[in-house]
Amino acid sequence: MSTGPGLGWPDRANESPDDETSGLGWPGQGDEPEAGEQPPEEPSSESGESGEPEGPAGETPSGHAMWGNTTSGTAETVGYVPTNGGANQPSSPRKGPSQGESQLVREALKDANVSQETVAVIKASSGRREREWPRPDHCRIITIANQKGGVGKTTSSVNLAASLAMHGAQVLVVDLDPQGNASTALGVEHHAEIPSIYDVLIEDTALADIVVPAADIPNLFCAPATLNLAGAEIELVSKVARESRLRRALESYDTEKFDYVLIDCPPSLGLLTVNALVGGDELLIPIQCEYYALEGLGQLIRTVDLVKSHLNPQLAVSTILLTMYDARTRLAAQVADDVRNHFGEVVLNTVIPRSVRVSEAPSYGQSVMTYDPGSSGALAYSEAASEIAHRGAAQ
Repeated sequence: MSTGPGLGWPDRANESPDDETSGLGWPGQGDEPEAGEQPPEEPSSESGESGEPEGPAGETPSGHAMWGNTTSGTAETVGYVPTNGGANQPSSPRKGPSQGESQLVREALKDANVSQETVAVIKASSGRREREWPRPDHCRIITIANQKGGVGKTTSSVNLAASLAMHGAQVLVVDLDPQGNASTALGVEHHAEIPSIYDVLIEDTALADIVVPAADIPNLFCAPATLNLAGAEIELVSKVARESRLRRALESYDTEKFDYVLIDCPPSLGLLTVNALVGGDELLIPIQCEYYALEGLGQLIRTVDLVKSHLNPQLAVSTILLTMYDARTRLAAQVADDVRNHFGEVVLNTVIPRSVRVSEAPSYGQSVMTYDPGSSGALAYSEAASEIAHRGAAQ
């Protein structure tokens, strides 16, 4: 084999094949390296030190092992990492989290702008999570709605509810989404035979007959949704007072034993969402920090104004929560600034960063508050819930 000038060595076209070595560019053992270059270290002769069998005596080993010891190659300049076939590899098992965010991700989140903003709020309110948060003097019924899908409605409903319940509040989550994701995240069964919110809306079943406690978290309850709810939009058309059936069910239920009722809506502006808007006193809008999330916001606000004018004068946009904030992009910061400039103080100071743990938690039938309380997502949702609780008490 001949190495040409392109690899940094003099042309060896005149050498015989017997003089060649199996290295990656070093001349034979009898030759001297050029000035300024270091020859490779001799491979260890001890058994068990290398994963590759030793070659003939005096021959430089081939593969990547040599590159880690050179100063003329790219190993040290660009951080080349030898493969298993080359340099010795540690035999100890890999340490760190086995799933979800690695330690590197956590360190990156510490340096991210979103985390700095959230940490600043947490420091300013140090100790709030250590004691019970103030409880409202009456039940706060909060509808969580945004017709755009994937903005974090269900995730926010579940984690805000869990955080409030973990700090002494009595909380009911009404799952009004036919997908039933909130029910899944709270560990509540919601197959077709389970009494659900569908029976309340269509069959006039009492809300008390379907409410069940959530797993693992005291003070937290759920009115589950099943796939039957997917047909409720059509079935409600022929019902009397179709827009206010959830409101009537809540009024006939003893909601005063709860501090909060959170209504999780489907990603639409159909009759299910209208029922939630009529049934609630406050509206919480999760907004993903991307342009598309802003595009449909005007339509949602117009729908809210119509509901206020004709069906529920008490409805007010009380809270806007910025979710899925990615500090690596300027767009996220621009969207956050635009929302704050337009809506003012109703926007929570806390923003929710993208977090692998938040996405993982539902697969274990948990909220992120119990799945990984120390993750960036759990801390952010806890602080957001604290803001909601303290703002309500101040009003």
